Amino acid sequence: MKCTDLAARIGKLSTPHGSFETPAFVPVIHPVKQQITPNFLKSLGFQCIITNAYITFKHYGDEARKRGIHDIVNFDGPIMTDSGGYQVLEYGKVNVTPSTMAQFELDIGSDVPVPLDKPTGYGLSFDIAKSYVNETNSNVDETIAVIRNNKSKNAGDYNTNTPDIISKDDPLSSKGELWTGTIQGAEHFDLVRQSASFLDKRGFSFFAIGSPVELMESYEFSILSRLIETTKLTISNKPIHLFGAGHPLTIPLAVALGCDTFDSASYILYAKANRYMSSAGTLRLEDLTYLPCCCPVCSYYTVKELNEEDDITRTINIAKHNLYVLKQEMSAVKQAIYDGRLWEYVLQKARSHPKLMDAIHAIKNFEYIQQGTPLFKQKAIYLFEPIDQFRPELKNFRKMLINNYSFPAKRNSLLLYPDHAVRPFYSSSILKRLYEEFPDTSICLYNPFFGLIPVEISDIYPASHNVFVKNFDEYRSTDYTEFLNLLNSFLKNHTFKSIYIVSNKFMNGLIPHLRTPESTEVKIEDFESFKVKLR
Repeated sequence: MKCTDLAARIGKLSTPHGSFETPAFVPVIHPVKQQITPNFLKSLGFQCIITNAYITFKHYGDEARKRGIHDIVNFDGPIMTDSGGYQVLEYGKVNVTPSTMAQFELDIGSDVPVPLDKPTGYGLSFDIAKSYVNETNSNVDETIAVIRNNKSKNAGDYNTNTPDIISKDDPLSSKGELWTGTIQGAEHFDLVRQSASFLDKRGFSFFAIGSPVELMESYEFSILSRLIETTKLTISNKPIHLFGAGHPLTIPLAVALGCDTFDSASYILYAKANRYMSSAGTLRLEDLTYLPCCCPVCSYYTVKELNEEDDITRTINIAKHNLYVLKQEMSAVKQAIYDGRLWEYVLQKARSHPKLMDAIHAIKNFEYIQQGTPLFKQKAIYLFEPIDQFRPELKNFRKMLINNYSFPAKRNSLLLYPDHAVRPFYSSSILKRLYEEFPDTSICLYNPFFGLIPVEISDIYPASHNVFVKNFDEYRSTDYTEFLNLLNSFLKNHTFKSIYIVSNKFMNGLIPHLRTPESTEVKIEDFESFKVKLR
């Protein structure tokens, strides 16, 4: 793993046909009808592709076993194979058993095979969803028996018993392939936990969140976020694939929540409907006057010229453009992880659609995204509006203040002074005058995002590494709930004989909500008046 931010991580997955970097978008290609060639996908930098083993099985049969999937689709890198779960979701069932499908995926040399599952989709009752999870679990056990049988044959040992729980020292693989445990349950999070736990105990080291497409098509991003959270809390450190995620708006959110790989045929399906991807959403070609992109397709065509192409040529060119956009999106997400700016990037995307912003408000209290956020970064963080008070760097800072910080001894008075972005504050001339005016007093800066910043630690990250907007008038002071919670906790946990508050407009809105001990004397002075006195 190279680096992390929020719950995202840049890492590498290894397979029999090579490794690929994550987060990764894995384009879907049809095993029979390929309008976009795997060579073109590889030229764009897509290191892994996914194809449908069930369609391959139905169309090629024994020929596929002889040739192998890499020859069938003409791609020499890692190939993931879906065993037919999508067809089950669309048509209710497929004409193949789990054990037959598992053996076929092994025979054709899949690098990342998926057991045949029963997708729960979205909107099912709990009882029906539970029956689908149970059916998937039964299919998994059949699949594991096939894997163990193949492994035993390769080792010359024909003991095919399948233990309920597989040792970590005994990987679930017969030839190095990376089997994918597909987690079902959808919006029934208790079932999601049960499904993920079952698969974890069965020895899977790679997981996929099954059938979220209907959630994404319904723009239920808040439910999707909770689905990913439930999965991550159950299997926190193992790589996770998100089936059907192929939209530039969805991918950054899913990466930030801890998904590592994604697959979709969106690039070609959208193209067939004249839907043109952009970084901020999807547009219809007939609604465009200009092509807002500089990829080779958009640099070559005008809107009029692209519309005048025959259906096949137009579809292929829009699909290529869509792939450029998806590749650009993955690169932008990874750069944001490297720069420590994934929070800003996800918020930027969220402002493209209200349902995405709803998801941000849902995830703001997901504690697990704090764990992957570095305690120290190379660049300053940007703070714009109340939602930014919940970013992990600030939550970690406030947690440190509550649990680990103690004021210097023999200082029984506290001065609260507004933060005006002097960095670091302890080197400013203002601080010297404050100490002259208030000897033996603990001094804390306050700003809406951090809460309190004791001057003794005002040089540590991120207290001295941030840029924030200074005009808070468009928001109510009480919108900054984390500030108020922290300040009241401090007043409860630290005993001061007196508290002197240099109050600006923001603090004036919070003073009525402060809970100070009755024994503490509170003095309040207007900031503008105080500045005159301080001179």
